[in-house]
Amino acid sequence: MRRLLILVIAVGPLLALQAAGLSGFWLGTAATGGRRNLTQDFTFLFVQQGPTLTGKMYLDSGSTPILKGTVDGDKISFELAAREQAGNEINQSVFRFTGTVKDGEIEITRERQEIRAAGNSGAAFARPGSLTFKLKRLP
Repeated sequence: MRRLLILVIAVGPLLALQAAGLSGFWLGTAATGGRRNLTQDFTFLFVQQGPTLTGKMYLDSGSTPILKGTVDGDKISFELAAREQAGNEINQSVFRFTGTVKDGEIEITRERQEIRAAGNSGAAFARPGSLTFKLKRLP
């Protein structure tokens, strides 16, 4: 019994640290291209509990929750729904993020899954596009 207690005391903090894995703030910048060669800043708050990833992505206009987040070894994936402005329209877009954790960074790819017009029609349409960038943990 005493050996088991010593083992729990010694290994417990290591397991808790491993479970926290990706939890924390992560920052990144991606070149979105276009005529003005613009960049977009990304800020995520990840909360990892075992293989489940939750949290938020912070935007200029607020934040949006992470949906369907998973962690499998060094692979992560999640979705989120965010409002995007295109000219005079504000649309609801669904993005899928997939990435790989390596050397304390996450190389992540954002793919647009669907855009839903915010107007009365609510029509869904696709505007494919992907963007790959790196995230670094905020110390």
